[in-house]
Amino acid sequence: MASKKILIIEDEKNLARFVSLELEHEGYATEIKDNGRSGLEEATSKDYDLILLDLMLPELDGFEVARRLRKEKDTPIIMMTARDSTMDRVAGLDIGADDYITKPFAIEELLARVRAFFRREEHGHAVERAENTSFRDLVIDKTNRTVHRGKKVIDLTRREYDLLLTLMQNVGDVVTREHLVSQVWGYEEGTETNVVDVYIRYLRNKIDVEGQDSYIQTVRGLGYVMRERK
Repeated sequence: MASKKILIIEDEKNLARFVSLELEHEGYATEIKDNGRSGLEEATSKDYDLILLDLMLPELDGFEVARRLRKEKDTPIIMMTARDSTMDRVAGLDIGADDYITKPFAIEELLARVRAFFRREEHGHAVERAENTSFRDLVIDKTNRTVHRGKKVIDLTRREYDLLLTLMQNVGDVVTREHLVSQVWGYEEGTETNVVDVYIRYLRNKIDVEGQDSYIQTVRGLGYVMRERK
């Protein structure tokens, strides 16, 4: 099996080289670009399995790189940022990043996240071979990873799709935030779970119908559930 290809867009040369060496030691193939413009050109002209994207870059910052890349490709992105504010993280997710890690980080954490990402991808491909899943008038076609509400196609990001699928595979059962973080993001227990709330909001904005009950109900203090109201 060919090595997974990872593009590192990072202007701190020592950090980029260190991350590259550690990833290659794990069996991944890597490429490094040290500014936003050359990184974007590399990401759009070649195919990568994952992009590690710094937020503060010369020429084009990470936000702009992700925004422009999303117009052409859906290559998964993990943002690496020294800015730890909730707004920065939400902004990154809003423009299409799949995940983020805050600097300074332990290399073991980054490697664990990369491994978890690819494990989740492999699990997702296996799940796609199963039958379709439905709830009310929502239908997930696992063969081509599409979601329909009636005859309308709902355009979801990779992570939104995985989150919805997990909830719909557990209709009637309360799914905790911790379980969603584990199943959808591949992280271990103890990882912060506020990212789940952000993505639930994204999903509701896309699948809910004004004036009708939300498909996803909040169970305060626990998590979320998809079930018919009594």
